Amino acid sequence: MKKLFSASKSLKKQQAIAGYLFILPNFVGFLAFIFVPLLWSLGISLFNWNLIEPAKFIGAGNYLRMFKDPLFRKTLYNTLYYTLTSVPLVIVLGLLLAVLVNGVRRLTMTYRLAIFLPYLIPMVGAALIWQSIYMPNFGILDYIFDLLGLPILPWLTSPSWAMPAIVVMSVWKGIGFTFIIFLAGLQGIPGMYYEAAEIDGANGIQQFFKITLPLLTPTIFFAVVITFIDSLKVFDQAFVLTAGGPANATKTTVYYLYEQGFQYLRMGYASAVGWFLLVVIFLITLLQFVYQRKWVTYE
Repeated sequence: MKKLFSASKSLKKQQAIAGYLFILPNFVGFLAFIFVPLLWSLGISLFNWNLIEPAKFIGAGNYLRMFKDPLFRKTLYNTLYYTLTSVPLVIVLGLLLAVLVNGVRRLTMTYRLAIFLPYLIPMVGAALIWQSIYMPNFGILDYIFDLLGLPILPWLTSPSWAMPAIVVMSVWKGIGFTFIIFLAGLQGIPGMYYEAAEIDGANGIQQFFKITLPLLTPTIFFAVVITFIDSLKVFDQAFVLTAGGPANATKTTVYYLYEQGFQYLRMGYASAVGWFLLVVIFLITLLQFVYQRKWVTYE
């Protein structure tokens, strides 16, 4: 019995060592490329450093300078505007399409692929596609508007329309993610709830608001958190479509960080902007987790 216990203990030890060896490459990569650079950037944010001259310690100077810069406040407003417009659209439209496709009995895979396919396109490629769509005089959007007798809008050249144009492109690109998440959530709801509701005489709309929506709230919460985090880091769309213009109307916080760090070589200041954005994302995510208890229903 003692030998059997010893052999079992030795086997567990070997399995534990094997498990640690399997995760070791990923752990080393995390330390080398994420954790250590993250701490390093925190240290750099306390210095004035342009990669050429010796770094000069200025403490919280970069953070104080950040809030005095009107351009930074402008980029923060642009980022929040983009987030508060794109996230609700992606969530609502993704849920609507998931409900519609979930009720379809024919060509289901075709519909799923058509909706999810834009999400698989790299962001830069998607931005280039929409750049041609928005092209003045030659873009397909202007052609359609002209056929319908509608006024042609300066999509990417007007400060009033540039950010909405980016939002439309981002919703088209990101809706496939929420669609597939909601579709999986819908298929995880037991059918017995709907059978009981039909026996009680509930119609489709009542079933949606009394059964589907409450049981889908954990999935909705997950999708909201992920899309919020992703939208606050928006960069590629503005970089490719408008280069932050016109008149800084589409310059986001990450774009501002890129500009300060890699164009003007203000690495300390750029690091401070990055850490500020990290804190904002953390606080918003924390609030979402705190308040999800009031509206998320778990079985």
